[in-house]
Parts: sequence; structure tokens; C-alpha cells
Amino acid sequence: MTTEGQGLHIHVLDTLGLAITAGEYPTGSVVRTDEVAQRFDVSRTVVREVVRVLESMHLVESRRRVGVTVRPTEEWNVYDPRVIRWRLAGSDRPRQLRSLTVLRSAIEPVAAGLAARNATPEQCAALTEQALGMVATSRGHQLEKYLEHDVAFHRIVLNASGNEMFARLGDVVAEVLTGRTHHQVMFDDPDPAAVTLHVQVAEAVRGGDAARAEEITRQIAVGALAELEVLAP
Repeated sequence: MTTEGQGLHIHVLDTLGLAITAGEYPTGSVVRTDEVAQRFDVSRTVVREVVRVLESMHLVESRRRVGVTVRPTEEWNVYDPRVIRWRLAGSDRPRQLRSLTVLRSAIEPVAAGLAARNATPEQCAALTEQALGMVATSRGHQLEKYLEHDVAFHRIVLNASGNEMFARLGDVVAEVLTGRTHHQVMFDDPDPAAVTLHVQVAEAVRGGDAARAEEITRQIAVGALAELEVLAP
């Protein structure tokens, strides 16, 4: 597929994905592929590729003599980063953010405790580097730069846990953090207390203190939920 073709594919995929997750296509409704091709002025090949991706996310299913139908919400692959991104872009953003933050609060403290036991010296050094990067970019309205360090920090924690299931949630956490920033569900500058807690997590992991790493990460999660009550009630 050419670069132009890839661009069209992504545009159609994002538009349909956003529409489906926003409820513009209710459960059981039929997506007419010929209408999609005409609407976006793309080939049927592009539309078929888009439908295949949506099927892989369990958003739609193709049935003979019926066409492409929208599946019930409870069947969607809600862990797919693109599905998360689309849902965060819709009107249901506050509930989605809360749901994902609760998920993080259940997973990340345990991952941090495991990281304190299993992290390599290289991972400890990288975690400290990202924590200091968060400190350096936490003032002066540098949210995009802060986001880079924040995402990297949480990926390292999940990877350093040594649990491959936790590690695979790195993309999910990245979408949550990115969505909060890009949809202005953040203060102009991050909470200084939260930034300090990240530094303390890095210290606990480096020191092999699993209980402290877990407890401080739980404090970060509680703080994130409290922020949502203010910024996305």
C-alpha cells in the first residue's frame, strides 16, 4: 500500500472507529460498505481492509446476506489502544478515563512491587532517568515533554515487573496518559506531589523495597482518581 493509500486507510478507519464507539452506529446497525466507499471516495479494497481491522477489534462482524454489523459494546476489545483512543475522544470520556484509571490502580502498584524485586540495573537507571525528566518538565507548561517521560516511566515499571501480561498493558497506560493530556484533563502543570511520588517509586525500585514501591504507586493511582473528580466529573 502506498503512503497515500495508508493515509486514506487510517483516515477512514479513524472516522468509522470514532463513529462506532460514539454510538453513531448503534449495536446491530449495518455499515454499508458501498456507502463508505462513496463517502470517502476510496476503493472497495480500502474499505475491506478497514472492515478487517474493525473486525479484529470486535467492533463489527461481517455476515453473508446481512453485511457489516456493529457488535455489542461488551464484545469490543476495549484493551486495543485505538479503541481506547476513540472512546477517549467521545462524549463518554469521563467514564472511560475513570474506568481505565481504576484498572491502573489495580495493576500498577503490584507491578511496581514486582519491579522492585526483578528490575535489572539498566531498568533501574532508566526509571530514575525518566523520573528526573518528569521533574525537569513539570513546570512551565511543558505537558507534551512531561508526557513523554511519564509514559516511558510507566512502561519501564510494567516491563520491569517481569510479568509479560503486565508488560502488554504498556500501550493501554500510554493511551490513558496521552488522552488525559490531549483532551485537557490535566492541570497546566502536573501536581508537584505526584511528581515527587514518581521519584520515590524509582528510589524504592532501585533499593529493592517492594512494599514501599507498591504503596507509593497506589498513592499515585489514588491521586489520579482524585484529579479526575475535579477535572472530569
